[in-house]
Amino acid sequence: MRGAAAVIGLLALLLAPLSIARAGPFSNWAAVVVAGDYHAHSGGPTEAFDNARRDVSKTLVALGFDKSAIQQLSARPKRYAAEAPGRADARTLHDTLRTAARAANAGCLFYISSHGGPDGALLGEELLRPHLLAAMLDDACPNRPSVVVISACFSGVFIPPLQKTDRLILTAARADRASFGCGESDKYPYFDTCFLDAAPDAHDFAVLGARVRACVAAKEKETGAEPASEPQLWIGAALRPLLPLYAFERAPPRTP
Repeated sequence: MRGAAAVIGLLALLLAPLSIARAGPFSNWAAVVVAGDYHAHSGGPTEAFDNARRDVSKTLVALGFDKSAIQQLSARPKRYAAEAPGRADARTLHDTLRTAARAANAGCLFYISSHGGPDGALLGEELLRPHLLAAMLDDACPNRPSVVVISACFSGVFIPPLQKTDRLILTAARADRASFGCGESDKYPYFDTCFLDAAPDAHDFAVLGARVRACVAAKEKETGAEPASEPQLWIGAALRPLLPLYAFERAPPRTP
């Protein structure tokens, strides 16, 4: 019996490094992906934000995030019963961030696709203000690397309150600019389209952010959308040299 136990223990030690290597750098990261609104810029309904929520979540899994660690919120969750997202409101968002970060405690990712203005981004019937989001993330994800992506008009307003040395922030626009692609017939906003298009060839979030910015600029020029939204990328000093270690596992499949 002692001999068998020793063999089992030795096998466990030998196999553990392989298991860790296979897990990948994002396997123990929490992620919350939010569709904050369902209205087009015309006031009519649009699926663009929920399409982004759904397909960004799928892409994160392909990049190495654990599917069970990704939580989704929607401004109209009952419409998507099969996906079972939570409701997009401030209380649910904070609770979801904390619960997800307790279960997966290596890092945090937050992504929202919504309308925005100079004071913040729409979160259901509420306004998600930059300082409120900063407080939520600081509470749920302290002292760990984090990635924050804000796909909304004027989303650059989020950068100053969210800045931390271990955080990367990617926004769809400058603080004083609108973003584009929120019509009733749009599949995704321009920024989310570019995030999904750029992900297959990106090595890490820094490369992905740079490629998203270039893609948005090209798409806006092609469609005549102006003034240019100028997506913003900010990377904290402590996280920047570590980003190459947070390499994506593989290129994600694109939804047809």
